[in-house]
Amino acid sequence: MDGVSSDLISGEMLQSAKAVVRAHYAALAAGGDMAAALAQNTSADWHWRGVHPFYEHHGAEAVARVFWGPLSSSLTRIQRREDIFFAGAGHQGGVWVVSMGHLMGLFDAPWLGISPTRKLTMLRYCEFNRVDAGQIVETMLHIDIPHLMVQAGQNPFGPQTAANLVQPGPLTHDGLLFDAQDPAEGVATMAAIEAMIGDLGTWQLGLPLEEELARTWDDDMIWWGPTGIGATYTIERYAKQHSGPFRAAFYDRSGTGHVARLAEGHYGGFFGWPNFTAKQRGGFMGMPGTEMDAEFRVIDIYRRSGDKLAENWIFIDLLHWLAQQGDDVLTRCAAIAGNPYTPPE
Repeated sequence: MDGVSSDLISGEMLQSAKAVVRAHYAALAAGGDMAAALAQNTSADWHWRGVHPFYEHHGAEAVARVFWGPLSSSLTRIQRREDIFFAGAGHQGGVWVVSMGHLMGLFDAPWLGISPTRKLTMLRYCEFNRVDAGQIVETMLHIDIPHLMVQAGQNPFGPQTAANLVQPGPLTHDGLLFDAQDPAEGVATMAAIEAMIGDLGTWQLGLPLEEELARTWDDDMIWWGPTGIGATYTIERYAKQHSGPFRAAFYDRSGTGHVARLAEGHYGGFFGWPNFTAKQRGGFMGMPGTEMDAEFRVIDIYRRSGDKLAENWIFIDLLHWLAQQGDDVLTRCAAIAGNPYTPPE
C-alpha cells in the first residue's frame, strides 16, 4: 500500500483528510459538470473501485462517465444522508476516510436497465477514500444495487433468510466523527475487530457457532446485511438467519485479506478486493454447487460497545459473486422488464 506509514499518522492528518473528503462530497452535491467536480479533490491518476458492473477506473473523467454522471441523471436531486463518518490509519499504511449511509433521490429515469418509479428511493452506500497530499488517490465505493431494485418493485432474488428494510444508522446516533477522537477508543475498537477476525479464521475454531460469536459480539448484536440476505438481530437469530446457513453452504474458505482496515472512536471497518474466496456446496441464493473459488468483495463497518461489537453494516457485492457463476443479474432483469441495458465500460 502506498502512502504514509500508520506509525506516522497523527490526529491532525486524520482531520485534514476528513476535510478533503467533505469538500469532495460538497463538490459532488453542487452539481454541474460532474467530471470537473470530481477532479477538484482527486489526483490525476485516482484509482476508483466500484461494485459490479462498474469495477475499476482511473481519473475523474472515467468515474464521471461510468458512474456519477449516469447515476445523477437517473436518481435526481441526490442527497447524501450520512450515518457514519470516520478516519484512520490503514493497517497497510495510508490515511483512509470512511463514509456510510444512503444516497437519496427521485428515481426518474432508467439506470442499469432498472425501471424508474419517479418516487423517493434510497441507495445504500459505503465508501473508503485514501487521502494523500491533500487529494483523494484511491476509492472503494460499494452500493447495494439490489436494494434499489427491490424498492423499484424489481426484486432480482428469491426469498432471503433475514429482513429486508431501509437500514438506519447506529443505535447511539453518534456515528459522524467529524471531530478528533480519543486515540485509545480507536485502539479498543480495532482490538475488538481483530479478535473477531481471529475467531472467524477459516471457520475452524471448533466451538459451537453461538459460543464462538459470543466471544466478540454483544448478545443484542445487529447485523445489517445486504439485500439478498437481509438484516438480523441477536446472536441467536444471526446464527440461524445468516451465519449458520452461510457456513453450511460453503467450504474451502480462504483466509481474510483486506486492502484497508481501520478504526476511530467506537467505529471501524475494512474492505477487501476480494476479502476471501470459497467454494459452494449448493443452495446459497438458489445457486447450484460449484468447485469454483468464487470471490467475495465485502465492506464491513462496526460499532463497538464496551469490549464487544454491537452493530455491523455489511456490503457484499452479490452481483459480482453471481456473475462469476454465469448469472448476469442486471442483464437478465433488464430483459425481463423489456428495458435496454448495456454494461458500462
